[in-house]
Amino acid sequence: MKVTKAQVEANRAHIVETASTLFRERGYDGVGVAELMATAGLTHGGFYRHFGSKAELLAEAVACGVAKTKSLMDGVDMADFIRHYLSREHRDDRSGGCTLAALSGDAARQPDAIKATFATGLENMLADVLAAGGARSEEAQQCARARAIDTVAHALGALVLSRACPDDSPLADEILQTCRTAILDSR
Repeated sequence: MKVTKAQVEANRAHIVETASTLFRERGYDGVGVAELMATAGLTHGGFYRHFGSKAELLAEAVACGVAKTKSLMDGVDMADFIRHYLSREHRDDRSGGCTLAALSGDAARQPDAIKATFATGLENMLADVLAAGGARSEEAQQCARARAIDTVAHALGALVLSRACPDDSPLADEILQTCRTAILDSR
């Protein structure tokens, strides 16, 4: 039975979504192609009909995950977003959480195409933070961009450090609370 073009596109999107979730949960090297395809409910052999390589899939999965994080920021008060982003709930949701926090370490060891996808995602996140500030003059925009970079780096770093601690560690919670307070107090 021949698969329609629409079904091929839907299968590809499903693979990307599944990969985005698995990569965030276990990292790029923690997921094999066979397991990924089985989780997606498809055969291993079909992978290369959709993607030239696992790295190509990673780039698309990163873009998918970054788009999800961006959608969480749309129309949300930045203080509310920071409170959620630096919460225990978000920290513990590795597979559904921020792609940049989950995979930045992996991306640093990947080809430039994947790094470019991360940079684009980071620029989009910065744009959302900047839009929340509404700076007007060029000097004010430069200062606002510096603050946005500080906010994003601070939040990402806090989430990464908190996740690196044991789940029930008081330090994990302290990192989130300290950085959440510092970011919100600086706004």
